[in-house]
Amino acid sequence: MGISRKAAAHWEGDLKSGQGSLSTPQSGLLDNTLYGFNSRFGDAKGTNPEELIAAAHAGCFTMALSAKLTEAGHPPQALDTQAEVDLSMEGGPTLSAIRLKTQAKVPGIDEARFRAIADDAKQNCPVSKALSAVPITLEAELLA
Repeated sequence: MGISRKAAAHWEGDLKSGQGSLSTPQSGLLDNTLYGFNSRFGDAKGTNPEELIAAAHAGCFTMALSAKLTEAGHPPQALDTQAEVDLSMEGGPTLSAIRLKTQAKVPGIDEARFRAIADDAKQNCPVSKALSAVPITLEAELLA
C-alpha cells in the first residue's frame, strides 16, 4: 500500500469573476488559501496550480538529489532549487515547460559525477515522472 496525500479545492462563481480556496488538511500548510483567475493569469495575490506544481517539483527533485548523492557516497552539505513552470495560452492553457535550477554544495564530488547524479534525479523523481509530458530542463551548479 502506498502513501496518500490530500488537498481540497472550493470554487464559487464563474471562471473570471469567481474565486476559490485551496486547503491541505493533513499538513495545514494551505488553509483556505485564495486562488482565482487573476492570481493564475495575472498578478493578483493568491496562489495558482502552476505555482503549486513548481513547489512540488522543486521539493521532490531536491529530496531525490539528496538521496542519490548520499547513495553515491557524497551526502550534500546544502541544496537549493528553484522550479519555474510555464503556462502557455496558445491553443488553450497548457503547461509548456519546466525549468529546474539547482545549486549544490557537495564535498568531494567532481562536476561530471555531480551532473550525472543530478540528471538522474531529474528523470526519476516522482514529480518529474508524473510531469513527463512537459519538457523539463535542469541547470545544475556545483558550488565550491
